[in-house]
Amino acid sequence: MAKLFSFLSLLTLSFCCLITGFEPSPLQDFCVADSASSVKVNGMVCKNSSLVEANDFYFSGLHLAGNTTNPAGSKVTPVNVAQVPGLNTLGISLVRVDYAPWGINPPHTHPRATEILTVLEGSLQVGFVTSSPENRLITKVLKKGDVFVFPIGLVHYQRNVGNGNAVAIAALSSQNPGVITIANAVFGSDPAIATDVLAKAFQVDNAVVAQIQSKF
Repeated sequence: MAKLFSFLSLLTLSFCCLITGFEPSPLQDFCVADSASSVKVNGMVCKNSSLVEANDFYFSGLHLAGNTTNPAGSKVTPVNVAQVPGLNTLGISLVRVDYAPWGINPPHTHPRATEILTVLEGSLQVGFVTSSPENRLITKVLKKGDVFVFPIGLVHYQRNVGNGNAVAIAALSSQNPGVITIANAVFGSDPAIATDVLAKAFQVDNAVVAQIQSKF
């Protein structure tokens, strides 16, 4: 009996940890974010429901192409709680990603969201890397209308493998999924990670690390 009780306690704890690992279900119809509030919470304070209007749930602009004239050759246009206050507590958001020919959306992670991506135009090579110790790359070339899923927290990327522009729409399972672009985070942190630390981690000379850091 004692062993059974211990097992059930462990099982309950496991489910508890699993449940609290994601955004909770809303407890009311909506909780429109009040950006004017000075109160700090994990999320956003609710706007007075009597002041809520249609524009709190609205965004216009995903029909506009993003400017891809940058070193990566891509542009991400987000639609999360910062753009649509009505997304607060609802656990979803969107992005539009534009890619120049052979442009990339560099390797990055979303610490708080799984992503499901749909190609609207062009062809994309997509991939994500499994967690250690295996670190296996799972990759596929997508065409217009194809869908691909990037599991929460895993490093992933997209690359336009066509000679024309490409466009994708992605949905994410968080109102504020966050993004950690690997190169920017490692080589462009403020303050910077010590050059000798990165040199040892990447097994290159300090001068190589310094050169890369200068670009970020």
